[in-house]
Amino acid sequence: MDVAVEGRISHPRISAGQKARAYVALTKPRVMELLLVTTAPVMILAAGGIPNLWLVVATLIGGALSAGSAGAFNCYVDRDIDRVMERTKGRPLVTGELSDREALVFAWVLAVGSTLWFGLLVNWLAALLSVIAIVLYAVVYTIILKRNTSQNIIWGGTAGCMPVLIGWAAVTNSLDWPAWILFGVIFLWTPPHYWPLSMRYSEDYKAVGVPMLGVTRGRAVVGLQTILYAWATVACSLLLIPVASMGIVYSVAAVASGGWFIYETHRLYGAAIRHRTVQPMRVFHASITYLTILFLAVAVDPLLPF
Repeated sequence: MDVAVEGRISHPRISAGQKARAYVALTKPRVMELLLVTTAPVMILAAGGIPNLWLVVATLIGGALSAGSAGAFNCYVDRDIDRVMERTKGRPLVTGELSDREALVFAWVLAVGSTLWFGLLVNWLAALLSVIAIVLYAVVYTIILKRNTSQNIIWGGTAGCMPVLIGWAAVTNSLDWPAWILFGVIFLWTPPHYWPLSMRYSEDYKAVGVPMLGVTRGRAVVGLQTILYAWATVACSLLLIPVASMGIVYSVAAVASGGWFIYETHRLYGAAIRHRTVQPMRVFHASITYLTILFLAVAVDPLLPF
């Protein structure tokens, strides 16, 4: 319980452990985990086998620092609406475990640290791509698009595509067609991944005036858009087969998991147009499973002798 002391509000003392956990939470570790899952497989594909393990470790650490910086900037900018939304009321700047200044300093330290880490230990192309990723998420998405357009997640989601380019650049110090195809896969995958979540928390977003598609349009429209982007995602994933000479493991995984992902989006749309109870989180979780299977196949396929 807060105690008033000489006209000021004194918060309960926060232990070092609580502070550390708060800083970790500020980096959005679940989002970071998903981003890193796409990085290592691309490095294996770029190398045509197991790349230098130190390079993999260095790239993943740099990616974690970069993603953490973007997440911390996002939490700092969105701290006003996070205090209103039920889904985000446990974030450190809402609970008071961290001050606004601590969060902003932490975000900048991670941004500068990740850039130097990539530049000195990986290569400067990877460092440049890391900076672009932070700017895309913290500025283009969070500041410019999120509160102004229902298309926010489409273009703002490009930040989540950058780890595949970073992974490829780390190995080759260049960007080639397979990397751009996988960039396209994640770009097209992001809307059908996030829009179901916006349906689930539409009241939250409506309360803070954030025009997510799940708020501005009806469930049927969101369901249809989710179907279209899911089909486009799977089609883009199949382009990797001829371009990168992918084998049977990737081909089967892309078709099978992609078919299941598309099926789930059709179920969502069908329930919406029939005015039945929709389960958008089924599509949300299916999208994560699909991407995980696809990139696992990206990692395994180059290691096989056929």
